[in-house]
Amino acid sequence: MSVLPDLHLHYVQACQNLSQPENPFIARVLQEADKNDEITTKGITLKLAGNNHLVPVPRVTDDDLGVLVSVLGQAAFVTGLDLAYNLLTDAGAKTMATFLQENSTLQYLNLMFNDIGSSGAELIAGALHSNQSLVHLRMTGNKIGNQGGMFFASMLKVNSTLEKLDLGDCDVGLQCLIATAIALTQNKSLKAINLNRPLLSSQQEETTVHIARMLRTNSSLVELHLGKHEMKNFGVERLCEALYKNSSLRYLDLSCNNIICDGVKFLGDLLRRNQTLEILDLDANRIEDVGAIYLSEALTTQNRTLQVLSIVSNNITGKGLVALAEAMQSNMTLSHIYIWGNKLDRSTCVAFSELIAEGRLPPDCTDVAPYEVDGEVFLAELSHGLGRHRYWAPRCAAVAPGAANAGLDIVAVSEH
Repeated sequence: MSVLPDLHLHYVQACQNLSQPENPFIARVLQEADKNDEITTKGITLKLAGNNHLVPVPRVTDDDLGVLVSVLGQAAFVTGLDLAYNLLTDAGAKTMATFLQENSTLQYLNLMFNDIGSSGAELIAGALHSNQSLVHLRMTGNKIGNQGGMFFASMLKVNSTLEKLDLGDCDVGLQCLIATAIALTQNKSLKAINLNRPLLSSQQEETTVHIARMLRTNSSLVELHLGKHEMKNFGVERLCEALYKNSSLRYLDLSCNNIICDGVKFLGDLLRRNQTLEILDLDANRIEDVGAIYLSEALTTQNRTLQVLSIVSNNITGKGLVALAEAMQSNMTLSHIYIWGNKLDRSTCVAFSELIAEGRLPPDCTDVAPYEVDGEVFLAELSHGLGRHRYWAPRCAAVAPGAANAGLDIVAVSEH
């Protein structure tokens, strides 16, 4: 049975019992939580992230975490815990693993950018073999390495509760990616996974081949991040071949790879036939005008499924960007497009300002805004885009979630 909301009082008592000094940051967050009227009806997330504060806060340490979990042990109304950007090490991971084995209410856990290594990853992954409540885990930026990633791959063969797993920027390697792909041929519960920026020594794209093979049979994965995989046209072709047979994936992130126009030709052919994909992220590749035209032709003629296209920083000039703007005039399904970082010439500025003025492209669905100087139209950058909340989140939502990160409307990377 849940303890009545008095987290701060229990925290003060626990600090005294364990002879541990109070962390004023934790104390303040718990005081705020005690004032939350929905604490016993809807559940709450304790936001203890060490960044995004106007005034620096004392970051949570391993010792602080030990006291905190002793308070949360009976607090069933705490369903989320955000501990991003703190000072947790493998010792803290051991504390958290024990908590996960005993706790049956925590659904969201954010441990991104702490100092957890492979041994800490082993403990947390091991706890998820038996845990049946955690739905969303973020390990982003903890240098767990290939060995630590292998423990999570093994966990995915056993766990049937976890729906979202973020292993981006974790220094995982080739063996981990292959093991994860194999695990996902069996796992039926995971809906979103981030595998961005692995450390790959081979240029043969073996990992992409295994991931493509997984996509042929997996029917549960909705969101897949494969940024910074050094993927080339060969890898894109393998993925597209697999996605002809996949009917579940809606968000595909291929940002920061080595994809050129020849690879985009395969994506264009896929868009003509695939009736599932809703979000495509091609940021920081080199598709150029030819690739943009391939996409525009597919979007103009046959595809009526894609809702979001991001082509930021792809060396596209006015020719390709205008073709995409014209595609939006005939394709009413495509609602979000992000183009900043390309060569925005006069024709591009006019085309996109007209889309915005006509109401075809709402201002919160793109990353550019028109303005005039001496009668000539230019485009300014807006801080919208698919990657905005990948590494941070503001304490106050400045814009609607859909504007800040369109893809997260499908599988939200949040506490809920």
